[in-house]
Amino acid sequence: MKPDYINFKQEREIGDIISYTFKFIRENYKAYFKSIVQIIWPAFLLLIAAVSYYTYSTIGNTFMFNQDGGFFISFGSLFIGLLLYFAVMNVAAFHFVKSYVHNKGEINQDEIKKGVKTDLGKMFGLGAITWILIFVGLIIFIVPGIYLSVPLSIAAAVLVFKNESIGGSISEGFHLIKNNWWMSFISLFLIWLIVYVISFVFQIPVLIYSFIKMFTIMDENAASATNVADIFDWVYLSLTIISSAIQYLLYAITPIGVAFVYYNLNEQKYFTGAYESIENLGKND
Repeated sequence: MKPDYINFKQEREIGDIISYTFKFIRENYKAYFKSIVQIIWPAFLLLIAAVSYYTYSTIGNTFMFNQDGGFFISFGSLFIGLLLYFAVMNVAAFHFVKSYVHNKGEINQDEIKKGVKTDLGKMFGLGAITWILIFVGLIIFIVPGIYLSVPLSIAAAVLVFKNESIGGSISEGFHLIKNNWWMSFISLFLIWLIVYVISFVFQIPVLIYSFIKMFTIMDENAASATNVADIFDWVYLSLTIISSAIQYLLYAITPIGVAFVYYNLNEQKYFTGAYESIENLGKND
């Protein structure tokens, strides 16, 4: 066991879940992001291409694609790109944690790659179902969508850590959050919020450039109508793509938080970590 090994299999309060999520990233960021990037880069490049296409086709009618066909094609490409990227990212992240836990802090990259190949199809299917259910829930009355987001987030972890089917993962996700929905929701929300704030920093150059460009154009065209499309030039497009790329990489932090929430709930229901500790004490004796 590594001396700085973090035990996932134990109950934690909300504050501990959040602090240990970022402690894990801080202590393992080199191995973690190296492992993740080795697996997600094809999906990542496809997503960046989809983001570029979507941004390019929607920032103004003066470009190649008009808002009739180009928008729907680019939006569809972006949706598929996001779905694939998050499926690959989640399955890679959860298998990294699974390898970390199984090997007591050591990482087996071959083990991770094998697990990704096995579970990627199921994760993609679960991701599609999750997005559809949350979207329908939000459309119906907002609250159902928010409620469903918690067990369905946990279901993604269940799929990898318990090697469940899609249906079994969803069912177990609901079982685990029973009587613990609020704690799980607050933990996941705060982790997502922190990651969002960190990633938002990389949007600042885009905002600054947009404001400078806008005031410059307004000053130059004070006596005539300002073409809004002039604000969204190639510099804006490039900055947007770069900031988006960094943001999507940073989103890889969130599955670590989900893993800590999952193990906390699993420990409360099944006491697996406690039983393992007792067995190890017996072996040591």
